[in-house]
Amino acid sequence: MSQTISTPSADQQLKAKHRAIWASGDYPTMVETFLLPLGPRIVEASGIAAGQRVLDVGAGNGNASLPAAATGARVTAGDLTPELLADGRRRAAVAGLDLEWVEADAEHLPFEDASYDVVMSLIGAMFAPHHQATADELVRVTRPGGTIALLSWTPGGLVGELFRMMKPFAPTPPPGVQPPPLWGSEEHLRGLFGGRVDFSTVRRDVLEVTAFARPRDFGEHFKANYGPTIAVRANAEREGRAAEFDAAIDDLCDRWNRGTADRARFEMEYLLTIGTRT
Repeated sequence: MSQTISTPSADQQLKAKHRAIWASGDYPTMVETFLLPLGPRIVEASGIAAGQRVLDVGAGNGNASLPAAATGARVTAGDLTPELLADGRRRAAVAGLDLEWVEADAEHLPFEDASYDVVMSLIGAMFAPHHQATADELVRVTRPGGTIALLSWTPGGLVGELFRMMKPFAPTPPPGVQPPPLWGSEEHLRGLFGGRVDFSTVRRDVLEVTAFARPRDFGEHFKANYGPTIAVRANAEREGRAAEFDAAIDDLCDRWNRGTADRARFEMEYLLTIGTRT
């Protein structure tokens, strides 16, 4: 009698790989070092208020979820990576905030249609591999008249160039996978949402980073803590190109430094987009 052995689907394998990438670094350290200001920015721009049902997609360890919960909103923080959710629960406990933490794939959200007043994503949903599927899910779970709020790194900014720099060192992505910084393009977003969202705010701004004394310390921080950079450098090392990778990221940091040689300053451009589901 034969026995059927099930194997993970290509999508399951891809998501497992993404989960491992984000668990491989120390993203909470990056949040505490220089990303922390972004959470309150998207919450304030979204107009989140007490009593609203709010979903944070790709929430990580709660950089936007926690300030949203502090308004008195009923917040659900969803992320693909359990390790980040665990740190978010810890941070919430320290802050005395009550919110729901759910393991959730941005392309297959485990929530009912039209169930949230505000659906937001702070540099989170942009990293889901299939952009259209993710946008469709963001719209689906937002009630008509509700708010969709996105803060994403731009293609022309520092993070956009980081991903372009890393591409030659990375394995070839599976078919249909798109670069994350495209979410920071107005044209790309309008194509994804196809008239289903009336955008009232489309604004570029920068996160100023002054946490590093020397420019190249910024790159070392990414190599030590940022999952995507860790994964790509590991692939470069397997190919005998680690020194070439290190030189490329050093060059990027030197060129993007807006400060001095012993007091670095970086400007990380992002696109803030707020819209109403039609």
